[in-house]
Amino acid sequence: MGEIEDGEVDHFTTDMHQKCTLVYESSHGSVNDKDNGPIMNAVFKNAVCKVYRFQTVDSKWMLVREQMAECTLSFSIPKQLIALYIQEDTCRIQELKDLGELSPHWDNLRKDVISRYDQIIKEYQDTLAELEKHTGPSFKPSCSKGQKYLEFVPINLHTQRMRVTCPRKTDSFYDVVTVGAPAAHSQGFKNGGLQKLLSKYESEKKSHSTAYQCIYYPPEQTAKAREILCVVSQLQPHISALADQLLQTAQQSPIQPLRDVLKSLEEKTKQFVHALKDELVKSALLALHAARPGYVSKSQSSARSSPDPHPSAAPKPHSVCNNLEDSQTPQRESQASPVRSDSIPHHKEYDEEEWDRVWVSVAKSLNCVIALVDKLQEQDNNNQESAPAHTLADVITSHSPDPPMTTAVWPDQLGVLVQSLKECVAEVAERARRSVSFVLLQEAACSTAQGLQLQQRRDAVFSQALAALACGFVMRLYAGLEDKGFLRQLHAVGLVAQFESLLSTYSEEIGMLEDMEVGISDLHRVTFRITEAASEEAVSLQPSVSGRRDHYTVEVPLPHHAFQALPDELRQGKPLRVLPVLFNVGINEQQTIAERFGDISLQERINQKNFEILEGYYKSLTSTVPSECLPRFQTQTDIKELLDTLGQNVVTKKRKNVEILWLAGMICRRMNGIRFTSCKSAKDRTSMSVTLEQCSLLRDEHLLNKDYFVRALDCMRR
Repeated sequence: MGEIEDGEVDHFTTDMHQKCTLVYESSHGSVNDKDNGPIMNAVFKNAVCKVYRFQTVDSKWMLVREQMAECTLSFSIPKQLIALYIQEDTCRIQELKDLGELSPHWDNLRKDVISRYDQIIKEYQDTLAELEKHTGPSFKPSCSKGQKYLEFVPINLHTQRMRVTCPRKTDSFYDVVTVGAPAAHSQGFKNGGLQKLLSKYESEKKSHSTAYQCIYYPPEQTAKAREILCVVSQLQPHISALADQLLQTAQQSPIQPLRDVLKSLEEKTKQFVHALKDELVKSALLALHAARPGYVSKSQSSARSSPDPHPSAAPKPHSVCNNLEDSQTPQRESQASPVRSDSIPHHKEYDEEEWDRVWVSVAKSLNCVIALVDKLQEQDNNNQESAPAHTLADVITSHSPDPPMTTAVWPDQLGVLVQSLKECVAEVAERARRSVSFVLLQEAACSTAQGLQLQQRRDAVFSQALAALACGFVMRLYAGLEDKGFLRQLHAVGLVAQFESLLSTYSEEIGMLEDMEVGISDLHRVTFRITEAASEEAVSLQPSVSGRRDHYTVEVPLPHHAFQALPDELRQGKPLRVLPVLFNVGINEQQTIAERFGDISLQERINQKNFEILEGYYKSLTSTVPSECLPRFQTQTDIKELLDTLGQNVVTKKRKNVEILWLAGMICRRMNGIRFTSCKSAKDRTSMSVTLEQCSLLRDEHLLNKDYFVRALDCMRR
């Protein structure tokens, strides 16, 4: 046994066991995990390990091993996200250009917005180039938190694992991820953080929308517009691919595979219709039409007045359905004419019902395809006894009571119907894409330079939060690969990720907490998916991010042997949810000032809101997953009882009520969750919290002798 004093290790005999007992200390590059070492070493680096020996109440000895490691995701996730930001903003510029011809007023606004996007892209490209040059440790130290090019990288992101070996039970693991509060330190907190700035921005946007002759769309409608764009980009190619697959299957296979493909095509088309047949799209089509150079309003049409090249503000969304007349169905826009707007004719009053007729065309085309396949199946059923394994070509030319379709007619008929469906879906997608792009143009047009800065701030904070979450998810997944109950919970209801924050509600830390609240909340837009790695090389085991700002997917690759041992639901690539919750209790001297003379309403609101989220997750968990899937603890306090106590504490007026953090952490561990601990830089306050939690776990779960509690705490903190 030994003890660290001034960097030296002093050996002493067993009769000196009253001292704190640091047995072993090492610093090495690999992560020492007997089960998943090779996998862990692909993501976690530069581990520091310390081993202690403490006495239990029954005079036995427990061995406690602490291991802290860096995570490669500190830099790899931000770099991937920045590349996705650049890609998304580049696509947004193209979508604005694809709006076609606009009146001078709207065209000038479009040019201004495109210029702003170009500026963001240039800054992000420069940041990415700087990050690509980075070498050295896989974490950003707190002294670098103000550096602009590192603003997307989390501060001091580390994993901490405590492994306990004692005579009475099998080894136990306790993990926590420590990270500086996700916040935009390089941009400062003079005017507050994201929560305050976004609220102020929305109120200012209303007044700017009037000045710029724009429709004001509230945040939920602009979010809907982005979601529609995402759906269009995903479902239209999928529908087109299924339609082509339907034709190929019809030529080569029996009737049942054809039915399976048709079923998938029908389901995806219904999803497409459900997502895009939205009142927002309908209203935006009218707003876009009103922004065309030759737009004629109803009143102008009645008076036969000339077109106004500078139209006034477009009609409000709720008035779109009123007093509109029918017009002749227009032809689809020629692909060869990039300037032409959409299929709505210029110099004519907009026909609201035209949008409905487009949907009817989609439905008719799909129904015709279904009817043709039904007829083929009927012929197949009539011929099954004589030729049960015949292909469709055989069925078409066989004898039946009804005149059968010939081999020459069949491909042509289905081909025409499938092509018609693809064209109708493409037309709907194009109209929807342009209409919601115009919604987003109006949002961006009435934004000031502050809107640009807010987007960059939110991108940076989210990047830090996602890097931490991905690190925690990977660590928790690796630890639970052989736990069938955990894996069942993972695909059935997902995991809870509990962020413990120790920020004060005073001075600039209020802004940090406001940033952190928005960043953690934005993690609701993230899902995870487990994939099979191409090889067991470290580069193949690195998680990857895909998607756009409204939704990201993190793919976590596993080696072949680990992947094949997973349940079917996980191997099939089911999206996995992680529910983030944030609890904050300020604990430093600045919090004392805030509680006596300041305002702690932000902390109270955050804790109350996230308690309700945690309670909702618990209800979903208990109604879906049996209790035996959850881990067993020595102190068998019921989770419901812990939740009730937490609920009482979040509404109780009590200074520095750290009971909230202790209860939330205990509930998280009992529900197989992922634990995070944060303060400004993840150093002093964070280390105090982590070491206290570790010693409390040793006391409650492993019967640490009470005489050793303070000694163990002091030893770990040193």
